[in-house]
Amino acid sequence: MVIKSAKYLTSAVKKEDFLSDKKEVAFVGRSNVGKSSLINALTGQKKLAKTSSTPGLTKMVNYFLINDEFYFVDLPGYGYSKTGKSHVKIWSSLIEDYFLLSKNLRLVFILVDIRHKPTELDEAMLKFLFYHNIPCKIIATKCDKVAKSKIGVSLQNIATSLGVGKANILAFSSETGYGKDKLLESIGELLKDEAEE
Repeated sequence: MVIKSAKYLTSAVKKEDFLSDKKEVAFVGRSNVGKSSLINALTGQKKLAKTSSTPGLTKMVNYFLINDEFYFVDLPGYGYSKTGKSHVKIWSSLIEDYFLLSKNLRLVFILVDIRHKPTELDEAMLKFLFYHNIPCKIIATKCDKVAKSKIGVSLQNIATSLGVGKANILAFSSETGYGKDKLLESIGELLKDEAEE
């Protein structure tokens, strides 16, 4: 799949604001795992999705219109809350509402940092999506931070930790573009298969 156009459309702060007119591919993960950077890398626009070094900045459900055909949806990060000091918390009700109410959601990518073992919240998110029969795959971000020779081992460790097959995990780097073509291909195949059904 080739992304020819991408633009920020709107942000939802409550469930009544959710869009429902196009297919959606959503990105979720702990704060500071690189969701916005990934969206920017996929679309080739460095400032499309706002990035921050401050965990927990994204509090809204952000919609980006891709090729005038479908949405990338950037969901709030979980795991931190900026209240004087950071502390672990469960994801917001806004994320849960989005997953349960979005009728055009086709795939969720759970982002994890390739350098670290998935957190309990990552595991809980995966179980939540499985329970509700929401299709999902895992993206291991920041793979430029590990040696290429160790990427395979890191992916296997993540797969083992989450109890999924290694084939369900894609390595990605927003810095180098590693994994970009493969990720776009998987999104394109999903939408193409649906169009043919």
